[in-house]
Amino acid sequence: MDEHSNIRASSPSRPGTEGRAASRAVPAGALLKALPLFKALGEPAIARLAAATQRRVLARGARVFSRGDDPTGMYVVVYGQVRLLGRTRGGGERLTGVAGPGHSFGEPVMFLERPALVDAEAATDALVLHLPKQAIFDEIERNPRFARRLIAGLSARIEALVQQQDRHDGGTGRARLADYLLRQAGEQPEAPFTLPAAKAAVAGHLRLTPEHFSRLLHELAAEQLLRVEGRRITLLQPARLAALRH
Repeated sequence: MDEHSNIRASSPSRPGTEGRAASRAVPAGALLKALPLFKALGEPAIARLAAATQRRVLARGARVFSRGDDPTGMYVVVYGQVRLLGRTRGGGERLTGVAGPGHSFGEPVMFLERPALVDAEAATDALVLHLPKQAIFDEIERNPRFARRLIAGLSARIEALVQQQDRHDGGTGRARLADYLLRQAGEQPEAPFTLPAAKAAVAGHLRLTPEHFSRLLHELAAEQLLRVEGRRITLLQPARLAALRH
């Protein structure tokens, strides 16, 4: 089971420079209250968690934790993206998920108290809140509502993984790639976006070889369905691309 919760398929919006600076100055308690996982908590619970919370301002490429590290807690993204990278059988990287604003990761290994199964690193500049596991465990003991929220988040993650598995099991590589690109584009399908990891890692996520992945991108670009500039993708004809999903 991949080490992430509530992973977004589409690219999250990112605040500008002023918004990021403002987020860094906001007290931890206010940041927690604005996140879906913590909205239902009362002030005493927020205050307890905020007192233990550590904020990490990450530059693109900065490592949050590495595969094999012992779990120290869970993480919540305030802005930016954090990519989770597993390993292929050949030793290459495989994208297992991307956590965007308001989403959490790290809970499974925290609860199992086992070493991390993936590398977690910033795909963009990001602000991440780290909540130590003891603070989480103490709050679960005090607050059944918080425990239910965590369970709901993990359940949603499992459901998303099942849906992802269904998409990957059905259809051709071309269909899987089209579906992935449209989900990455999100609500603005014609706006350029950047792949959250190296092309080889994304290929592994889609169960494609890097060569097959590159060939499919080249074919779709030749058909004028999209434009490729390194890892930057622009969907030129989203409707035609959507028709390839089936």
